This record gives sequence, structure tokens and C-alpha cells, in this order.
Amino acid sequence: MRIKWFSLIRITGLLFVLIYHFYKEQLPGGFIGVDIFFTFSGFLITALLIEEVGKTKKIDLVAYLRRRLYRIVPPLVLMLLVVAPLILFVKSDFRVDIGTQTAGALGFVTNWYEILLGGSYESQFIPHLFLHTWSLALEVHYYLVWVLVLAFVARGSKDIRRFKSQVFLVSTGFLLVSYISMLIGTFTTDNVSNIYFSTLSHSFPFFVGSSLAALTGLQHQGMLLRSLIQKWSLGKTLLVYLGALGLSIALARFLPFESLWTYALGLLAASLLAGVMILTTRILHEKTRLKEPRLLDFLASTSYGVYLFHWPLYLIFSEWMGHDQAVFLTTLFSLILAAFSFYLLEPILQGKNPKILGTPVVLPSLGWKGWVLPLLLVTAWGIGVVTSPMMGSFEANLVGNSLQQARQQMRSTRIRTENPDAVANGATLIGDSVALRASDWLHEALPGLDMDAAVSRNLIDGRKMLKKATKNGTLVTDVIIALGVNEVNDYAEELDQLMELLPADHRLILVTPYDGRVLDNPNAIANRTRDYMLKLADQYDYVLVADWHQTAVDNPEIWYGTDGVHFGANANSIAQGGKLYAKTVRDALKKAQDAPTKP
Repeated sequence: MRIKWFSLIRITGLLFVLIYHFYKEQLPGGFIGVDIFFTFSGFLITALLIEEVGKTKKIDLVAYLRRRLYRIVPPLVLMLLVVAPLILFVKSDFRVDIGTQTAGALGFVTNWYEILLGGSYESQFIPHLFLHTWSLALEVHYYLVWVLVLAFVARGSKDIRRFKSQVFLVSTGFLLVSYISMLIGTFTTDNVSNIYFSTLSHSFPFFVGSSLAALTGLQHQGMLLRSLIQKWSLGKTLLVYLGALGLSIALARFLPFESLWTYALGLLAASLLAGVMILTTRILHEKTRLKEPRLLDFLASTSYGVYLFHWPLYLIFSEWMGHDQAVFLTTLFSLILAAFSFYLLEPILQGKNPKILGTPVVLPSLGWKGWVLPLLLVTAWGIGVVTSPMMGSFEANLVGNSLQQARQQMRSTRIRTENPDAVANGATLIGDSVALRASDWLHEALPGLDMDAAVSRNLIDGRKMLKKATKNGTLVTDVIIALGVNEVNDYAEELDQLMELLPADHRLILVTPYDGRVLDNPNAIANRTRDYMLKLADQYDYVLVADWHQTAVDNPEIWYGTDGVHFGANANSIAQGGKLYAKTVRDALKKAQDAPTKP
């Protein structure tokens, strides 16, 4: 039995994710689309297993695993093989550790791979091509664990009513354990990406769906569903659905990834709203006589494949062309490849006759020729793995700069010990990976600079470091904050707190962020952060600006072939960018010498 309008749930989740990846500034919370998928998966899997127990008194584990295998693996393997030849024609940084990335995707452990690397989900300037398979890993973990739990519960249940009650209690228990784990992690972790990726803390949306399935049923309606079908009119059902959809859109529009509220309440709210949309579309199935449009059926059926293909294709196409062209081609080819997988590849592998929207398709027999293309793709993948560097040029450069920075910090510590007065009148720089990339030229232009820069550092981290340095009494007169490109939605609040934390008799130099990827979007967070820095400099005479953004705009030659954030694609352009960055900071420091300190 196919439930009409369930397609709306899948399409909503997919659109949120696509817009988030393609136009993040317009939908910064679009990552909740994944939680919508999770909630729907939990509902559908649990409802189908309850139906199976109602009919056969048990769960056929082999048949269940076969269904999951045929649905999940073919498009995943196809995606990996299609991407294989394409990565040979993008910069080598995308091929770093590609073998491990592939193994993580196929082994459904990408989430743990990303946790072990310790990176940020949003702040990877050379994003992993298969990063998006972290969510597939969580899905598979849920599928495997939950079916075993339900199979065990089914053995001790005397009737379907008792089984549903037990499923509800168990799923609610799992939901609470997972959510409490995320809640605790929210206030204890230094990297929210760890709890976002974690199977334990981010599995509660599945159990929101599971609990709902136990209450409502699918074909065999539960008491709650029957009651709502009788009581709610079509108009009321539509109103509740649209209300839940509207609130979900609001969350997707305003929920920032880094905010603690996102993990304390936001993801749970998104999952509960997804549950409301599932319930109302189930009621709409009973209330409407309209047939579901074939377009909705097509988009829903291919949504999983589109999700798999869109991310690596988007990264690769973005290397070759402008953003809008990359979005168009990514969407087009993702739909084509997802349709090929769902309507042709998967039925063939299952021994079924393929159909496209109900129309049978007769395919010619290719014999051995049918293996030529797969073998070529596998060969391309092998070449990509063999030729992949151990470390990308970008990472290698940052590692070298980190070592140089560490040596300089040791020298600064020695000077501080031997002559504290000299250091007190110097400069301290707290920076991100852009500053780290320019460290050699900063030290050359500013001898004795006390510099601490690191990858993925943002204004929140800078505030914590300033607070610690103030407490320890290690701050020098001029404090340089070279942060802002790693987005923080509450940038104004964080900058205001920096102003408050800065002790008296000190000056603050703010290095404006530059993000070439959103240069033409005045509403982009990096651009708004710069605007607010300029505003602070106008308001306070002890605050100065090193306008790296303007320097970057005036020197487009240092950005050719880059990610739009880290200057330089070769030794010459890196050196040029480093000198320009250092000069921008040095010029601001020179102006600071004539400026008053904080009263």
C-alpha cells in the first residue's frame, strides 16, 4: 500500500539539504533536512516491521537485510564509481586520503572517521568528497540495531497490541537516551560537530519516527490515527501540516549550526515537526481522492540518489566553473543518475523487470560489453587512490607554518621571561588558518610578534583565548584578532564581548575576513562581520581595522585556483598573498601607535 503525500516529506528534507549546500546564506539551518529524513526513516521502517509482525508474528531478518542492501548499496557504489574518473581532473587536495574516505563510505563509518579527524562539519575549506555519507552511516547503524531489538521484542509479545506498546516504550527510551546524550554533549564538547556526527547523540530523530509509528500504524491504523481521521477535517489537517512546514522553514532559515540552542532544542524541534508532517500527510491520504502527481513520486523516489550524487558533483563542478553553472549541472546530473539507479540499476540487480513511472522498459542484452564501463570506472578509482597524496598542499603548508609558529612562540616565551617590559609593548595575534598561512611573512614584517593561529578557529574561540590571556596577565598592548571567516552567526555579540573583555590600556586591531565565495552577497556572514568591525572602529578610537577584505579585493591575482578563502595556489601567489596580509596588519599597527588605549 503506497501512502499518498508521504513524498512531500522526502522532498522537503531534500530541498532543505540542497539549498543549504548550494545557497547556505539563504538557508543556514537547512541541515535539519537530514533530521527530517531520519524521522521519516524511523517511522517507515518501524511501521513496516510492525505490519510484518502483525501478519507473520515474527521478523524475517534475512529478507529485511536483503531489502536494505538492494536499496542502499547500488546507488552508493554507482556514486563512488561515477566520481572516480572526475577526481583525476580536480586539484590533488580532493584526492587526499580518498581510499580511506571510500572505505568509510562503503563501511558506513564516515561519521566516526570525521569525528576521529576532529574537523568541523561546516568549516572544511577542502571538504571531503564523501563527507555527506556520514548520515548514511547513521541510517545503517539504526537499521541494524533497531531490527535486532524489534526481533527480540517480537519473540516475547503475545499479540500485536502488546508488541506496539512495547515498541513505543523501547523507542521512547532510546529517544531519551540519545537526546540526553546530545544535551550533555552540547554543554561539554569543544566541537559541536562531534555530537552532530555521533550515532549515539544524533539517533533520536529515528526514534521520534519509531514512537510515532507505534502509535499510529501504517496500513492497520492505530487508535490515535483512527481518532484523528474521524475528528479532523481536510481543512484542519492541511492547516496543521502547513503550520509544521512553516515552522520547519523558520528553523531552516534561522537555526545556526554552531549555536548551542541548535543541539539543546533545535534538532529535537525539527524532528518533532517532521513527525507532525508525517502524521498529517498520513491523514491527508485518507481525506483526499486526488492522485499524487507523478512528479512528486519521481522526486521522492530519486531523493536518496540525488542526496548521494549532489555533494561530490557540486564540489567537482565548482572547481571547473562558476557557482550557478555548478548548481545547475549538479542538479541535472544528480537527477539523471539517481533515476538511472532507482528505475533501472536496482530492479535489474534484484532480478526484476525495470519500470519508469509504471511503464516497462526493455533493455538490450550487452553481454560482456556491459562490463566495459564498470571496469573502466573501477580502474579510474584505482588510479585516483594510487596517485592520491598523503597530505594536500594546503594542509602541508599549514603544518609547516604551525611548526614555524611553535618555534616563534618558544622565542617569545623566552623573551617574556628575560624582559617582560619589552614584550608588554609588543603585539599579540590570535588568528585562524588564513593568518597561519601568512605566518612567515607576519613574523618577517613584525619581529617579535606573539602569534597563535590555528585551523577552523572562530570568534568564539578567540573570545575564550582573550579571556584566558587576560586572566593570566599575558596580554600585550596591541591585541590583533584575525578571525571571522569561520562563520559565527552571533558575530556582533561575540565582537561586543571581545570589546568588553579587552582590559584597560590595550588596543584592539580587527582583521576583516575575506570569503571570495560570497563576495557578491552583502548578507553573507563574513561580509556582515566585516561591516560590524568597521562600525566598531568608527565608534571606538582604541579599535582599529586591518582591512584584509579590501586588500584581497584589490589583488584578485592571489585568488586564482584557490578555495576563495586561503590565498595562493602556487609558491609565487602564496608568497604574494602572505606579504600583502602582513603589510595590511603592519599598516594597521603603525596607525595604532598614534591611537589611545582603552580607558
